[in-house]
This record gives sequence, C-alpha cells and structure tokens, in this order.
Amino acid sequence: MTPPDFVEIARAHWGAALPDWIKALAEACTKSSQTKVAAQLGRSGALVSSVLRNKYAGDMGAVEELVRGHLLSETVACPSLGVLPLHECRAWRAKATRFENTNALRVQMYRACQRCPRFRKDEE
Repeated sequence: MTPPDFVEIARAHWGAALPDWIKALAEACTKSSQTKVAAQLGRSGALVSSVLRNKYAGDMGAVEELVRGHLLSETVACPSLGVLPLHECRAWRAKATRFENTNALRVQMYRACQRCPRFRKDEE
C-alpha cells in the first residue's frame, strides 16, 4: 500500500491558491506522517487533516503561526526576549491574556506582550 501524498490531497482541496505554509505542512506529513507532524505542532491529527482539506473551522491564523514557527523556522523580533520562533511568540501572547505571578519571566513577558503590537486581547 502506497502512503498518502498529502501534497496532492492539499492541492485537491485548496486548488491553485495553495498557501506556502499549507504546502509545507503537507510535505512534512508526506515525509513522516500526519500523526507525527500533529504531535510536533501540539495539535491533533484530526486538526491537521481538516486544515489540509481546507475544512478547519477554527482559527486558521493560529495554525498558520504554528506551522510557520515549527516547520518553516520563521522568527519574530521580541522586544523582551530577542529573536524567537513564531510559535513561541504565539505561546507567550496566549499566556499574556491573563496575569499570573508564577515566576519572574512570566511577569516580564506579560508586561512585554501587553505593549507589543503583535498582541491581541482575544488570543487564547
């Protein structure tokens, strides 16, 4: 049995407008497996499947940032931590939606994210 070609699956559902990050996600799934890529992203295989098939009803921007950070090695310049992967920036922004005084770094990042233009209050 031939393993699935996730790039072809993505092309069939996204058409000619296949975004670069979807292609990267599909290529990673073809190279290893959908389950392994989902685990790397910290998401479920079902989520990855629905994204590749252009049927994901959730926050596609959040998935895009995870893929760009994990698979495409995109970074951002954090005013507090310097250059960090895009998915780590997203994680800090999500934590900054509520203040928790659990450690000094958490407090530092809460304050930094609150002032950052990338921060949006509605992120979780």
